[in-house]
Amino acid sequence: MQDDLDGKEEVLLDPNTLSKDGTIALSTYSISKDGNYIAYGLSESGSDWVSIHVKSITNKQPMPDKLSWVKFSSISWTHDGKGFFYGRYPAPRGGEVDAGTETNINLNHQIYYHVLGSDQSEDVLCWKDPEHPKYTFGASVTEDGKYIILGIYEGCDPVNKLYYCEISSLPRGIEGFRETQELLPFVKLIDNFDAQYEVVANDGDEFTFLTNKSAPKNKLVRVNIKNPELWTDVLPEHEKDVLESADAVNNNQLLVCYMSDVKHILQIRDLRTGNFIHQLPLEIGAVSEISCRREDKEVFIGFTSFLSPGIIFRCNLAPTIPEMKMFREISVPGFDRTSFEVKQVFVPSKDGTIIPMFIMSKKDINLNGSHPTLLYGYGGFNISITPSFSVSRVVLCKNMGFVVCVANIRGGGEYGEEWHKAGALAMKQNCFDDFAACGEFLISSGYTSSNRLCIEGGSNGGLLVAASVNQRPDLFGCALAHVGVMDMLRFHKFTIGHAWTTDYGCSDKEEEFQWLIKYSPLHNVRRPWEQSSGNHCQYPATMLLTADHDDRVVPLHSLKLLATLQHVLCTSTEDILQTNPIIGRIDRKSGHGAGRPTQKLIDEAADRYSFMAKMLGASWTE
Repeated sequence: MQDDLDGKEEVLLDPNTLSKDGTIALSTYSISKDGNYIAYGLSESGSDWVSIHVKSITNKQPMPDKLSWVKFSSISWTHDGKGFFYGRYPAPRGGEVDAGTETNINLNHQIYYHVLGSDQSEDVLCWKDPEHPKYTFGASVTEDGKYIILGIYEGCDPVNKLYYCEISSLPRGIEGFRETQELLPFVKLIDNFDAQYEVVANDGDEFTFLTNKSAPKNKLVRVNIKNPELWTDVLPEHEKDVLESADAVNNNQLLVCYMSDVKHILQIRDLRTGNFIHQLPLEIGAVSEISCRREDKEVFIGFTSFLSPGIIFRCNLAPTIPEMKMFREISVPGFDRTSFEVKQVFVPSKDGTIIPMFIMSKKDINLNGSHPTLLYGYGGFNISITPSFSVSRVVLCKNMGFVVCVANIRGGGEYGEEWHKAGALAMKQNCFDDFAACGEFLISSGYTSSNRLCIEGGSNGGLLVAASVNQRPDLFGCALAHVGVMDMLRFHKFTIGHAWTTDYGCSDKEEEFQWLIKYSPLHNVRRPWEQSSGNHCQYPATMLLTADHDDRVVPLHSLKLLATLQHVLCTSTEDILQTNPIIGRIDRKSGHGAGRPTQKLIDEAADRYSFMAKMLGASWTE
């Protein structure tokens, strides 16, 4: 922290000192409005479980507060600085477990208010819904401090209910509900799951929301919450670009971020009318973070791209034309961006849909089909895979001659909610078809050949890789599947898996079972050499990666698939044609991927990329 932007820097909290092996990570934090306290969440061994701690900013001393069994939670302070809202689950059955290794289903999320300096047992229960145990909740205080906004979520779809509570209407304050044991008197503004509603700003009772209601690419709307019959559009849906975010800045302006063909555009608009004022200068890439307050004329913008490790811009909105200045830039020793090139291509999929793909390589490579190539994808949950910087991918290009590609397949959010829905539920096969089409494009365009093409993905992208290998073992030479959802018939039974039924469906329903059984990686392992296609190939060299504290996609998914691959491909009385290795890499004191120490990141990258290089016959050059 520093007293001002030119002042002396001091360390407030250093997560590197929390554990010898670096496996305790900072997962979230929030600073009180008066700047006196920081509340922060720590997670151990990569688990989704979080414990919240508090530190005084004035004297840097830790407070006694410790809140346990927090999960999928933000921290939102009331403006009086007395305490904050957070979300938690009941403690798992069986007392002191090694948190993150259990597979119990997560049910009965609850919102609590914690009063600074008190014990967690005294926290005020603000909201619960035992009739809907699978719902999750988020509580936040509006920027003016007057309202508590409650978001209610059914799964992972971009839809939510939205309730509000006016803090001044509580005669005995939030703490008065500790004795009465009643829930806070939330008013139901939106009480169905038809669309998404995110608060952008409010002036008293007049609220501006970002929503996808009748607008799959999002729009801004306004309503007086005390008179909710009348909704007006402030910024209508764009015909082509997705409205990703809108932040109130400079009192009566909006900083708006659009995604256009997987590249970000930033605009300043009028908060009252939505009218365009300025476009901010931004090279091709992605806005990683926006930090701003409505009362401030200054905004900080994080930017990254395949060839830009990271820049924070300081933008002054006071002058007629906003001033963008570089505030901080990450520099990577030995990295010269001019020796690489990135292009975006548009690939027709099986059904003719055009799929964008980024291709990074050394400059002016010869397209003779000889280059080892890494193809990465995700394709789910309305998540967009935007340009970002990766040291390991740069090293692959620079020292091993790789071409690195990112396919923006359907299922993601790159073109809005229709693009997401086109790769979900009954349409999930589109994701695998899109990914295969991108692989075939890289071969037909002269980048690579099938035996030099590796695919990689994690989580939902691990499912993508495993399903792709089952369906097209002939197309790839190597596969790296991280923490994948591999058992599509039982995923909803473990930890938070039930929330993914909004993207996948659920095998408890017969129609949805029929979707899932067709592509579930665990249930579609076949011997390629016995299939009628007459193509006597084998499975590509495959590495399945998981970790003992992954409580998002529990490790049983990868372990069962590993055992099934071994059983189907390597137990046979006839000749076994599977000679390509299939191996598992199981990390310890590690989880789904967040919060890993640098050493673990390096160890894993070295393991998986050296395996890939060996399998594709790529060699190191300085």
